[in-house]
Amino acid sequence: MKTIVVKDKMQKNYKYTLTEPIGKNFNPEFKPELTPKEMLALGVFGGKYMTDCKDEFPKDWYLKAKLCSKKHDPELNYFGINASQPLSVWREKGWMHKDDPRGWFQWYCRYYMGRRHEDDLRQVKRWKAINRHIAQVKKNCTPGDIDCRKKQRQAILHWAYDSRKI
Repeated sequence: MKTIVVKDKMQKNYKYTLTEPIGKNFNPEFKPELTPKEMLALGVFGGKYMTDCKDEFPKDWYLKAKLCSKKHDPELNYFGINASQPLSVWREKGWMHKDDPRGWFQWYCRYYMGRRHEDDLRQVKRWKAINRHIAQVKKNCTPGDIDCRKKQRQAILHWAYDSRKI
């Protein structure tokens, strides 16, 4: 077990313990198709997401990551389109847990690293709910036509599903 002490501006001195090996022992209902490293390299969240907390995660996650610390830039997204809502919307809807103030992807990164947490079941349930968007893409698009429903595909990508393969 290893304890991580977070020292970024949003979570000064937040601590958590890694109890599982990196990328292993996931909830059996949680089967992400992409790792956080793969997501960052493909282009998610306009490149802005989590640029201020890179020290917490493996440096190799950021080697090919499409990031922009200054602003949200939809052109950095794999599908070149904005599919994000501001964090303020996520907070208003009650989708945020105090331990993961940047949202689902921060939770996923920490879960992938080996943290297990009181919020895991809720987040896995939210991840599974994206299936409704996958079903819409499958229903309305020809398989492999990544130009069909780009915004929805980008949103699906944000949840560790590989929407390029739908």
